Amino acid sequence: QVQLVESGGGLVQAGGSLRLSCAASGRTFTSYAWFRQAPGKEREFVAAITISWSGGSIDYADSVKGRFTISRDNAKPTVYLQMGSLKPEDTAVYYCAAVCSGRTAGTCSYWGQGTQVSVSS
Repeated sequence: QVQLVESGGGLVQAGGSLRLSCAASGRTFTSYAWFRQAPGKEREFVAAITISWSGGSIDYADSVKGRFTISRDNAKPTVYLQMGSLKPEDTAVYYCAAVCSGRTAGTCSYWGQGTQVSVSS
């Protein structure tokens, strides 16, 4: 059974940092992504990482570029989202996804259950 399990969410003050983790089980993926969904809003792309024979790629939404870093540990396998300089508008449920063909949530094949990130002003 394929599972993605997120952890690391919580409450933090503006300007603070958090690290989210997503542990995969059941199979190894070559691409992962993080999305987030705030109350009343659509699920939006945050970051993605892909490993390929040519080296892979990393992609960020403009809203988090320079503040968030996506990385992966192939030995575990786990993908991380290091979030810094957090803002109240970063408050959302963060979801880990795998096998996404684009930045749209509907293109992803696997999802975790989500972890809440709340940033206070």
